[in-house]
Amino acid sequence: MSNNINNSVLGDEKTNWKVFTPAAPAYKLEELNNIFIEVTAKNCNQRCSNCYIDFPMSKNIKDFIQIDKIKEAIEDTKFENLYCIYLTGAEPMTHPDFNAILRLCLKRCNVCICTNASFLNEKKIRFLKKVEEEGSNQIFFKTSLAHYNEIESDKVKYRGNYRQTLYALKTLSRYNFNSVLSIQNFYKLNEKEIKEAFNEIFRTQEITNTDLQITISHPDFEDENFAKPSQKTDCMYGRTLCQNGIYTCPFLADDYRGRAGSSFKDYSKTVMAETDFCATCSKNNNYMFAIG
Repeated sequence: MSNNINNSVLGDEKTNWKVFTPAAPAYKLEELNNIFIEVTAKNCNQRCSNCYIDFPMSKNIKDFIQIDKIKEAIEDTKFENLYCIYLTGAEPMTHPDFNAILRLCLKRCNVCICTNASFLNEKKIRFLKKVEEEGSNQIFFKTSLAHYNEIESDKVKYRGNYRQTLYALKTLSRYNFNSVLSIQNFYKLNEKEIKEAFNEIFRTQEITNTDLQITISHPDFEDENFAKPSQKTDCMYGRTLCQNGIYTCPFLADDYRGRAGSSFKDYSKTVMAETDFCATCSKNNNYMFAIG
């Protein structure tokens, strides 16, 4: 009798079985402390092999954000408790009006420049120090590597990135800038091993005022399953400004799945974490882009 009941309920076992997956968690904006400005979506002078940005094969696209868009965002968030504005994108320092954008944002709060470090020679760093000294807010820098070994890191990034980055960090420290070195843990190394290796490198290279931020490398994931909701993600304390609107985080900039609104006058405070990028953040259990 049980077999008959099962057959009447389920019908043809080849067509009626369905696989149900857990619903994606929802993340609510707790407080707007960080604004990520996508200064350019596709313009970069390098091509890192593990970059999450889908670059065109042709020449660089001139897709720079308009300064008026940034001015509007700063005005619309004047009553928010902003701690830092992040100048990000492909390579923000390729923007022809980068210096003007930097000065504009520094009038509002601290600014973090997320860069591949290739523009950070001593002349540029000396100029940026003068810009910082014009006001009371700070300029931070965020660069990235994939390994403490030069060859292994450059395999993931681009040839010469390792030396450029260490040179930039050393020069920034001489001018008393604070920096964050993000280690994209592509090789799944032990965090203690990473910290000990880079602390020794910092000591021998006389690099000071530099913190380490170790993050999971998205391309190395075997699945897109979510861990329990993270205690601190970028979408819980920030939003991303693009030329065409507001998005939940830099990973989902210009992606319809991350669109939160057209401007900071009216935008969504809740996001359904349904993408593989969201799975990466949930497993990292901390900021992927912010430095706090």
